[in-house]
Amino acid sequence: MFKHILVPTDGSDLSSDTANRAIVFAKEAGAKITFYFAKPDYPVAFYGEGALIDPTTPEKFAEMADQQAGEILAACEARAKTAGVVSASNSSVSDVPYEAIIAAAEQVGADLIFMASHGRRGISGLLLGSETQKVLTHSKIPVLVYR
Repeated sequence: MFKHILVPTDGSDLSSDTANRAIVFAKEAGAKITFYFAKPDYPVAFYGEGALIDPTTPEKFAEMADQQAGEILAACEARAKTAGVVSASNSSVSDVPYEAIIAAAEQVGADLIFMASHGRRGISGLLLGSETQKVLTHSKIPVLVYR
């Protein structure tokens, strides 16, 4: 039924578990996987009295984001290869992860987005959980949410 699955990942435990389950699902379906990482954009600095100075340049920030994406995506691809599932990876910079996930799925021709219900706990968990909700409500491509 599904031939190409996009699996967004952020390196969290739940995201890694989801990638593992997506690999099993893809193997059973005979599908290939594209793992996707939405890299954060360089944070805009706010200037003024009492502002903190971040010594990280935009170039250094991008380099660190590329390294993080590369490590996370390589680990996912290695697990897929071990399972005998054809995979690739992709990443892009975006301040709006849900839009980037949908765009990546469309770009690679995925016919399913397989993603975690949420990534982290607390406030960031609410934000990342809302990304899943936004993908669900905005994507024209079917979405399978793993808990």
